Amino acid sequence: MRHSMLDRSEVIKSNLHPMFAKVFMLDYYFEEVQKLRFEVYDIHGTHSIGTRDDDFLGGVECTLGQIVAQKKMVKPLLLKYGKYAGKSMITVHAEEISGNNGYLELSFCAKKLDDKDLFSKSDPFLELYRMNDDGTEQLVHRTEVIKNNLNPVWEPFKVSLISLCSCDEDRKLKARRVSWDCVNPKYKQKKRNYKNSGVVILSDLKLHRVYSFLDYIMGGCQIHFTVAIDFTASNGDPRNSCSLHYINPYQPNEYLKALIAVGEICQDYD
Repeated sequence: MRHSMLDRSEVIKSNLHPMFAKVFMLDYYFEEVQKLRFEVYDIHGTHSIGTRDDDFLGGVECTLGQIVAQKKMVKPLLLKYGKYAGKSMITVHAEEISGNNGYLELSFCAKKLDDKDLFSKSDPFLELYRMNDDGTEQLVHRTEVIKNNLNPVWEPFKVSLISLCSCDEDRKLKARRVSWDCVNPKYKQKKRNYKNSGVVILSDLKLHRVYSFLDYIMGGCQIHFTVAIDFTASNGDPRNSCSLHYINPYQPNEYLKALIAVGEICQDYD
């Protein structure tokens, strides 16, 4: 089988027990057999990376499914023709990188808001923004309007982590309280003993994790492969080439093809 190179680690000099910092990011598809090959080389000089002058120290073949199922795969390195490369071993760690595997449930309230209306109390609502890398603001959620209330309690709402902060726990957020009827950005004008225009309170926060299929696999979930074939007479005599059960001496029949295709996938997780 021919392989194409996906990526290469950094070079670690003068070390027989190297620990590589390079992270290889691959798309994982459960329904496919994704075959991989790792090869280790000893380079000669700084300009020989990837040349034929490099010494081949050993390699190993596996599937991405095997690495995912084990989370930490340890295998001996093999030289050409399947010979062991002494006691050399390679260890591969797997970790899922996902940006949409959870959401937050938030509850906000406010107390002692400024009254911005002339003949009634303010009608406040809350806007929640995330701060982008370029310093701009992106609206994430706007609550409902609560009429004539200076101490509003807004309904809890849900927002995905990727929408709220792009799954960056250190990303800054901004809450802005607005009046439905009148917004006066100059309200902070020269007032003695002015402290604030009210307090917005995050009264409750719940993190909900949405587990992916890969979470179950990497958590130790085992997949058992059981097969049953209905040898009903309506499918015809297996000696007849028109039958689905026909035993072809030259190639597998449709049943066997299906078993092989599914079995090759499931065997890595059992």
